[in-house]
Parts: sequence; structure tokens; C-alpha cells
Amino acid sequence: MNDRFNSPVGRFSQINGKCISLVGDDVDTDRIIPARFLKCIDFDSLGKSVFDDDRKALKGKHPFDLKTNKGASILIVNSNFGCGSSREHAPQALMRWGIKAIIGESFADIFYSNCIAIGIPCFTLSKQSIKIIQRYLDNKDLFFEIDLTKSSASSTDLKFNLGIKETSRKMFLSGEWDTTSKLIENNNLIEKKLNDLPYIKFNSNF
Repeated sequence: MNDRFNSPVGRFSQINGKCISLVGDDVDTDRIIPARFLKCIDFDSLGKSVFDDDRKALKGKHPFDLKTNKGASILIVNSNFGCGSSREHAPQALMRWGIKAIIGESFADIFYSNCIAIGIPCFTLSKQSIKIIQRYLDNKDLFFEIDLTKSSASSTDLKFNLGIKETSRKMFLSGEWDTTSKLIENNNLIEKKLNDLPYIKFNSNF
């Protein structure tokens, strides 16, 4: 788990970070964050519980427990990642562990949408390319520079063209994914709209 959690805000075009690999197809949201953690009042404490059952079963040998992966922020996965239930806690838990982007063969649709909504880009690569990255990580650390303007990921040894939905890419580049920031930026328009609504205006006759 990263020592400090920083929630993404507004527009961004680059993500730089250390990679961490999780091998296996069809990793569902129940594994990402078990159901017993869904009772939380907020998402802040979820990072320490991500993959809790898998990590306990592997007794310290899970990728999210290895010291070599400390500080990693780019998750490398295989196919159909995030399948199963639609719980939004799954991407929230990954983000609070420190994950800022995910590169995989494919993603479950609702998981993908939940990631986009909190500022985690999900990129796709072919099975062969993912295997190349995962084999590389078996032997040494990998740091990627992800460029959203070019949809690419590069390091000193590797470079890939990433797949991402064009609508999602534009949302990150423009900041439109961050609805809270957009509301704050347009506070004057909100106030104007409120003033124009007849049922909001104060009636002095009451």
C-alpha cells in the first residue's frame, strides 16, 4: 500500500509510475474487495483491505504484499478484470492502495465505468503484449510513462500503443470525468440558474 493516497483531480495527460502485475483471468470484484468490507461509511480505509482474502491465502506472497511492489501505481492485468458484481468499492479500494491506471487485456463494463468515474484510466493491450510485460516484471522493475495524448506507454526498454475508448480519453484530457471539480468551476452558472428558477426565489409575501 502506498504511504500517501492522492485522489486525482481535473484534467491530466500523463501518468508516471511503477508497474505491478496480477496474473489471472476473470478476477472479480468479490476478490478485489470482499463483501464484508462493503459496510464502511466511506472509502478511505478500503486500500488496506484490497484482495484481503487472496492475500491471507498467499501469506505475504501476494503481489500487493511484496516489498518489491511498494509504491507501484500502474496495475497490469489479464482478461475480463473486474467482472462479477458492480460494486464501486472495487476501484475505490485499488485507488486507495495507490493504483492510478490499469493496463489489461479486457475489463468488465461496469468496473470500467466505475474506474473512469473516479479518475482511473483503463487501457487495453493484446494478450501477447500483456505477457511480455508480465514476464519482464518477473525479472526486474518496470516504470511506465503513460501519455494519454498519444495513448502510449513507454519505458527505457518497452513501448506500447494503448487502447482506450476515445470518449474516455477526451474526458481525462478535458477534466470532464471529474464532475465535482466541474461543478465548482461553474459555480457562477449554478447560482445564475438558481436565481432564474421561480420556485427557488424568496417570496416576501410569506
